[in-house]
Amino acid sequence: MENNWGNFLKNLGEWVGSFTQVSTDGELLTSTPSILKLEGLEDNQLVRFRVRRFATDISEQPTVDNVQEYRSLGRQAVFFDTGAFSKGSLQVAPFTEFGAEYGFVSGDRRSRLVQLFGNQGSFASLTLIREIRSGTDGQMRPDLTVAQLVGKWAGTAHTVYADWKAPETTSVSLEISETNGFLQQQLAFGSRSIDSTARIDGNRLHFETGATPRRVLLLPDGMSSNTPLQVSHREPFFVEAGWLLSDRERQRLIRSYNEKGEWISSTHVIEHRVG
Repeated sequence: MENNWGNFLKNLGEWVGSFTQVSTDGELLTSTPSILKLEGLEDNQLVRFRVRRFATDISEQPTVDNVQEYRSLGRQAVFFDTGAFSKGSLQVAPFTEFGAEYGFVSGDRRSRLVQLFGNQGSFASLTLIREIRSGTDGQMRPDLTVAQLVGKWAGTAHTVYADWKAPETTSVSLEISETNGFLQQQLAFGSRSIDSTARIDGNRLHFETGATPRRVLLLPDGMSSNTPLQVSHREPFFVEAGWLLSDRERQRLIRSYNEKGEWISSTHVIEHRVG
């Protein structure tokens, strides 16, 4: 993997899109137009970030106009070879909000997701950010459905560790099937194998039989959110976002936390349909 800064630069450009609030049940709420610009300066040693958000249309005066400059990236932000990234809280702590942000990049498209948990650790809100490079004809993906996911997938997972241990690349395979209103998953991740079952409820998948109940929300633009209903500084857990960027390719970003609530790794999975 290239260095973190070099991968960050793969997001440079002006991106026109929208911020959409999504309920924890997957219902689309309010949406506001946006323009985000990442501009490389001083031979790309400095990046100026500017995001403008508008009440109804980008021809108006912005309601939000935020500018920041970066010469380095925080430890919590990990950028991968494609430009995809995840960042978020380093630690789950009592009476403190917890959150994670994910971003996927492909050609003239970006799709991002922000998951937030309240100060009691319960899943509280979701923001979906869909962007097209300014001046291009990039297209949004359809709403994600179970039917689009059913089949066999194979690929690689690249993991970066919080303690600076050498990154690892591992093979992954995933088989998804649907029977009588339930979704079955068979996941092989290196030497590990995990079987799980979810109850299908519209655009919600309820994983209710494991030690930690989880909810996957199938969202517009081929996106998905995978979270526990509750996070804790006493139990290990992971949070995840996925993007079906074509009928035959899906990417996922995973942030993993240990039994003390400490962030331990970020993983980028690239999978292709094989059956």
